[in-house]
Formats: sequence, C-alpha cells, structure tokens
Amino acid sequence: MCKKLIIIAGPTAVGKTACAVRLAKELATEIVSCDSRQFYREMRIGVARPSDEELAAVPHHFIACRSVTDPYNIFDYEQDAMTEIDALFKTHDTVIAVGGSGLYIDALCATPARLPSPSDELRAELQQMPLEEKRAKLRLLDPDYYARVDLRNPVRLQRALEVCLTAGRPYSVILAEQVVSQRPFAIDVRVLRLPAADLRARIDFRVDQMMADGLLEEVRTLLPYRHLNTLNTVGYRELFPVLDGTANLSGAISQIKLNTWHYARKQLTWMRKYATV
Repeated sequence: MCKKLIIIAGPTAVGKTACAVRLAKELATEIVSCDSRQFYREMRIGVARPSDEELAAVPHHFIACRSVTDPYNIFDYEQDAMTEIDALFKTHDTVIAVGGSGLYIDALCATPARLPSPSDELRAELQQMPLEEKRAKLRLLDPDYYARVDLRNPVRLQRALEVCLTAGRPYSVILAEQVVSQRPFAIDVRVLRLPAADLRARIDFRVDQMMADGLLEEVRTLLPYRHLNTLNTVGYRELFPVLDGTANLSGAISQIKLNTWHYARKQLTWMRKYATV
C-alpha cells in the first residue's frame, strides 16, 4: 500500500488543529507540525499551540521542541521532518501534517531552494534602508512575493531584497525552483477555508481568548528575547510596546486582530497553488 502524507493547511484560526486531530484519531496515526512558531517551548498562548487535551489525544511531533534561542531554519526542518515522517511510515500507512506556515508546508512537498548569499556591503546597505523604501523596492523587483509577504516583517523584506539584488532575478521565481524531490510517499494537501466574515470573527474571538488566557504575561516572560526574529510575530510584537509603557493595551489588542487578519489573507494567497476543501 502506498504511504500518504495528508497536509492540513489554511489560515490562522480556521480550525486546522481540530481537523487534524479528528482525522488522526480516525486513521489511528500521528501528527507532524509545520507551524514555524509552535516549535518553540516559550511560545504557547500566542501561537495557539494545541491544547493539553489535543496533545494527549494524538501524538504530536515538532511541538515545543526547541528554545527561541536555538537557531532553526527551513533546511533544518526539512531534514528533521523527513527523518521523522520516514520513521512514522514504518508503523503507519498515513501521517498527518498540519500548519499555516507556507514555506514549511512547501518544504514537506519539495526540497527548499538554496538561496544566494549577498555581499556584506549589500546587506549593510539594505539594513540602513527605511522600511517603506524596502517595501517600494520589493514591489518593483518582485511584485509576486510582495503580494504574499508580511510587509510588517523587516527580516523577510530584507532577505527577499538580498536575493533579488544578488541573483538578478525575483525571489519568488527562485523559491519556485525548489528541487522537487521524488518523495517516497503520496502527498495530499488540503487547504481549509471559511467565508471572510466568519474567519475574521474567529480571529477576533481567538485574540480575546488569548488575552484572557494570559498572553500579556507570556509576552512579559519573553522580553529578554524580543530582539530575536522569532519574536517578530503577530501577537507578540504588538504587546512589547505596552510593556514598555509606550502603547495602550486596548489599541494593541485591536492591532493584533487587524494584523492577524492581514496575515491570514497572506496565508491564503500563498496556498492558492494547493487544492482546497
């Protein structure tokens, strides 16, 4: 029998975890996370980590397995995930993967492209460039990636510009040239969707629930690590100014809801290439 990896994808708050748990229980199998922030043990509430009940109901992999201080990238993940999936296929015909991080979903389907490294001079020049100028330059050099990227994330903007200017080609084109490995299993990507109004309402409800569950205190514990790119994440970056005393809490909560909605739309744009359910 052909082994199969079923990937449950979709925007934040659409219900991926619950769907994956139900399916994994039905198929008596295990779950591999491809959410790039649920890897970190210090981040629980703000990344909507599966509940203790969900984790107990089905074995999960790549959840709270690293510290925010440990470097980890998509190439590390692809190698680790392929090793884990291969081991799971020894005892299961089907394995479930779940997550909303587009690059990490892509990495399960194909080996990520190795990207060119910029010169120190180019990197320094781009680091000095104002955020708005970075956005404008990326929009000119790579409108496709501009439409998908989180425009509030300076690290991703920087990396895309570095690649565009070093390679002389759009970053999105190079990403599309991933080495399509002949995976020794079938892949079935299922993208969950909801009407926009329903999804936005779910996002707002989830943010309110996160605040009630203690998100502000979780962010407080992460203040020593705020300089790390891992913490440049919706739900965390908006609350650091509150703890600094430079922003009010109600405004920050509203901004989290809006930024999460923008992020969800970017996720859906990224996942258009996959099937939907």
